[in-house]
Amino acid sequence: MVLRRPYNEFGTDGGPAAKELAMKFAVLQKNLSSKLGVRVPDVDVRHLVAINIVMKVIGGVMFVFYSSYAAFLMLLNLVLTTPILCDFYNYTPDEPNHHILLYEFLQSMALCGALLFFLGMKNSILKRQRKKKATKTKTV
Repeated sequence: MVLRRPYNEFGTDGGPAAKELAMKFAVLQKNLSSKLGVRVPDVDVRHLVAINIVMKVIGGVMFVFYSSYAAFLMLLNLVLTTPILCDFYNYTPDEPNHHILLYEFLQSMALCGALLFFLGMKNSILKRQRKKKATKTKTV
């Protein structure tokens, strides 16, 4: 089974992405309720897919214009969706899905690191520019 993220066929039922996410979200709900003892509320998976698509589109377009809000939005999207979509922890290492999902999880974590690096560099550049503007030349 090759995993893909088919967001281009959303439709009225949420498309294949909603079907894949519904299974993974049900496993997450079951795990959280058994471990924490709290019932996780039911959520319409179509809304989760739509929110994911909107966050990626808005974050991607804003990121092109060098926005730190876009980097934060994309980082938030990755942090919220990666544990659900890349659930390698539900498989044993002998299963082929384990390696595929682990690779996708590590790739998402690398993207999180790159976005954190971007945010850190952007903040340090802004601090340096503020310090340079403070100096004035003296005239005699």
